[in-house]
Amino acid sequence: PVRAALVVAGISVRAREARGSDAAPSPARPLTVRAPVMFSYGYVTEEQLAGFDKYKYSAVDTNPLSVYVMHPFWNSVVKILPTWLAPNLLTFSGFVLLVLNFCMLAYFDYDFYASGEGYQHVPSWVWVLAGFLNFTAYTLDGVDGKQARRTNSSTPLGELFDHGLDSWACIFFVVTVYSIFGRGEAGVSVFTLFLILWVVLFSFILSHWEKYNTGILFLPWGYDLSQVTISIVYIITSIVGVEAWYGPIFLKFQYRDLFTTMILSCAFIITFPVSLYNVFKAYRSGTLKQHSFYEAMLPFISPLMLFGLCMLWVCTSPYDVIEKHPRILYFLVGTAFSNITCKLIVCQMSNTRCQPLSCLLLPLAVGVIFVISGVLQDKEYYLLIILTIVITAAHIHYGVCVVNQLSKHFNIYAFSLKKPSTE
Repeated sequence: PVRAALVVAGISVRAREARGSDAAPSPARPLTVRAPVMFSYGYVTEEQLAGFDKYKYSAVDTNPLSVYVMHPFWNSVVKILPTWLAPNLLTFSGFVLLVLNFCMLAYFDYDFYASGEGYQHVPSWVWVLAGFLNFTAYTLDGVDGKQARRTNSSTPLGELFDHGLDSWACIFFVVTVYSIFGRGEAGVSVFTLFLILWVVLFSFILSHWEKYNTGILFLPWGYDLSQVTISIVYIITSIVGVEAWYGPIFLKFQYRDLFTTMILSCAFIITFPVSLYNVFKAYRSGTLKQHSFYEAMLPFISPLMLFGLCMLWVCTSPYDVIEKHPRILYFLVGTAFSNITCKLIVCQMSNTRCQPLSCLLLPLAVGVIFVISGVLQDKEYYLLIILTIVITAAHIHYGVCVVNQLSKHFNIYAFSLKKPSTE
């Protein structure tokens, strides 16, 4: 049988050689962008894909720091980048640096006590590295769009990828900078930071709610100011030590009060009023995209429910979860909020209706019910870990699937400028 098979194979080969160029070539098949089966779920609907095809970027940046300082700096930086470097790779690298900062400070100051008196402080070199990584991440976030235009590779996927990671980055830089003050006598309580984190998260989603209603992304002033300030404060801390932040600035007004006041003022005096004004201006001019108050406010339903569930958990926890494991709880909140924000960004970019409820609220709601009912008793920590793993895995799955789906739709590679070819 083996010999017979070889004879048949030899005849087949000689027949093909004999036909030579007379044989009709087999049709070339396009090389499509394929993803593993587990990351092939279609979160983006056909209607949204069609909306992405019509999408055009529209943003307004009026921040003097950004316009007159950072953009000229970024224009110089992007010129030294190789033209084969994909913009999404810059975006992702910057995000990874923020995660690295978060993990590094978690190692040296997991419970946010290291900056307090009588505790072993974070080494000075860590603050230097934190400042460098934070500013580098900020720079990469600023040059990715310029690199896309420079290499003629701008796509809706790039903007979605950028803003999606930015929504998750909020948790990392807010919690990391908290280690400078900590929760000692010169710092703020973990519950206060919990509230500050929510202010930052709502400030971020407000810009995309604004675009959902007006079609224009008005870039917030607070982001650039906060990133430059945080980077400088890290470097100053490495030089003068955390003890420098113990004393008051004037009378009884301390540095922790300045830190809190800057964030709250930026949110309630600049970000919130300006966003509401821009939406009202669109309403007056007749260019508002949503034609009812309910439709305009849809994007806030899931974030407010997430806020309510988390507040209920924190305030009723017999285990006092926020005092014992604040870092994990912050991460859980930031990840769930990022998932909700990413879905809003997909809707505003594709010009489709935002869904009022996020499926990630369900496991969290069940967990909170267990906490309130007292069923868990001393097992609340395990609930926190399980919910964090589940929500993080779900968020990563959503992000990877959406990137794969849009890469396939636009027939591009997410992290390479090479074009899928035919073979």
